[in-house]
Amino acid sequence: MQFMYAWFPTGSDAPELRYVLHPGRGQTPHIWRCRSGAESPPSLAPAAPLLSWYERETTDLCGVAFRDQPVPDPLVLLPGAAAERPPLMPGPLPHLSYTPVPLPMPDLAGTTREDVQLLPFGPVRADVLESTQLAFYYIGEAILHYQPRLFFKHRGMEKRFEGLSPALGTVLAERVSGVGSVAHALAYCHALEAASRCEVPSRATWLRVLLAELERLYNHLHYLGYLCHTTTLKVGEAQGKYLEELAKQVNCQISGSRLLRGLVVPGGVRREPTLLTLAEDLVRIEHELRRYADQLAATSSHLDRLITTGVLDRQLAFDQGATGPVERASGIDRDSRRDQPYGAYDELPLSVAVRDGCDAHARQQVRVEEITHSIALIRAVLDGLPEGSLRADCRPPPGGEGLGWAETPRGTAYYAVHLDTAGRLARVKIKSPSFSNWRVFPYTVHGTNMMDYAINEASFGLTVAGCDR
Repeated sequence: MQFMYAWFPTGSDAPELRYVLHPGRGQTPHIWRCRSGAESPPSLAPAAPLLSWYERETTDLCGVAFRDQPVPDPLVLLPGAAAERPPLMPGPLPHLSYTPVPLPMPDLAGTTREDVQLLPFGPVRADVLESTQLAFYYIGEAILHYQPRLFFKHRGMEKRFEGLSPALGTVLAERVSGVGSVAHALAYCHALEAASRCEVPSRATWLRVLLAELERLYNHLHYLGYLCHTTTLKVGEAQGKYLEELAKQVNCQISGSRLLRGLVVPGGVRREPTLLTLAEDLVRIEHELRRYADQLAATSSHLDRLITTGVLDRQLAFDQGATGPVERASGIDRDSRRDQPYGAYDELPLSVAVRDGCDAHARQQVRVEEITHSIALIRAVLDGLPEGSLRADCRPPPGGEGLGWAETPRGTAYYAVHLDTAGRLARVKIKSPSFSNWRVFPYTVHGTNMMDYAINEASFGLTVAGCDR
């Protein structure tokens, strides 16, 4: 099971539920459909725990209540918030009201209420961190329970797609998560191309791989620098951010955008990227990366803070829906570029980095190896880039629908696209990797200590914008 969502078919006030499954490597996704009638549908979260957040989101935004939901609390609508009607019903946004609700004190076995202290940290945090409230229930340095409150800046991105032309939707998809602009645009375009049965030219699919791997490169370099920041390795932080800056300058030379926006479009790519100096730039980045990675691996003060921090065992990662480097660092060998290949990935030499350490160190190792794999893929594209056109006509039919996916630097993103009878977007569902990994993350915090928290969070590479949408 990957995710579930609800949508309102044209002319209907009754939502339809969709459950999306990827049964295994090399197999096409299965989609289960059912109409929500007068009786509430049963919750599938007891059998597939990762669905809990999707069901709670569907209750908040589409008004579907699930029977026997293990955690029936609101998710997107924070406690104390109420909407006049479900926000994702067709039509204008409803009025929202809000009454502040204090954080509850959960029952914690073996303690009394007087023993436990509550630290509500946020939603405004230091530096340039995104808004979220982190509730720590602790004694001394020991964290007994942890609960993140997200969605303070929920932007209603899925609602914003409604009524747009399919082509304009690409601009919005690029802005769902800025550091995943290429991958989100790809997943969205793949959904439109599936709906229209459009065949993307070979040259365009290869260029899309190049753009996606350049995006993975700068994201992972930023990750390494920020992880060093949390372990107080200041020189390592500076070097990682320096390498990230080099990669972003390369992006700007190639596309005109440091975040590689404006090139991926339905049917292919908008124009040729400028690739004249890319091979030389890669040599410089790779040379400095190799030295940087060796220094990180030999710095005991850094490794001591990572090893055994934030342990996420394999079964928990699978059950709760971890994705991307987080799941691969817990021993799960899964990557949509290989397992459900798209574009030109099945024509290129793709390696998947997997570790079974299950901790922050393993998550760093996976990303370091993925950087080298990304550089190898970019070189393979430069060496074998086929000639041909850049774009095919992509016009999804009125009433059509499609499912697309792409492997972002943080894991797999899915887009489910539905069009109305006029050919405009009726519903766009986004399954982002940070939504999945934020759900998993608290399980690695319970029972740990306050001193390791920032390192653990950084090791997950989470973004709030990617979760909140």
